[in-house]
Amino acid sequence: MRNPRSPPTRVTRHSAGVVVLRPFDGTPSCLLLRCFGYWDFPKGEIQPGEEPLQAARREVAEETSLTDLDFRWGEVFIETPPYGGGKVARYYLAESPSGRVTLPVNPELGRPEHHEYRWVELEQAPALLNPRLQRVLAWARGSIDG
Repeated sequence: MRNPRSPPTRVTRHSAGVVVLRPFDGTPSCLLLRCFGYWDFPKGEIQPGEEPLQAARREVAEETSLTDLDFRWGEVFIETPPYGGGKVARYYLAESPSGRVTLPVNPELGRPEHHEYRWVELEQAPALLNPRLQRVLAWARGSIDG
């Protein structure tokens, strides 16, 4: 938590991603990606001139190969407070009814950006996420239940 006497963190970068949902045996699960010991939803930096939703769709495709996304809750989103030197992440909510997840090689890195992916039941996901992402997950759960 930020000290109220310290100056607010300056936003220096914006990223966009998607909380991707899929039901398995009637139980909603979300897609999580792991890079080293850190789990997150698919997301990445917004390119100059790119709309956030466009960036979110692109990042999901680049990081997971999923392109069948149904934004059935509309273009609702949540943004994180600034973190990591002023980065703000915007997350949308979509269902991916089909498609196989793969972790393609990032041409700039010469390897996949992530080490692992998992479809995790919404009830189990908080245990893998940091508090900032737990808040995003809680928002997603409230959006699908509401």
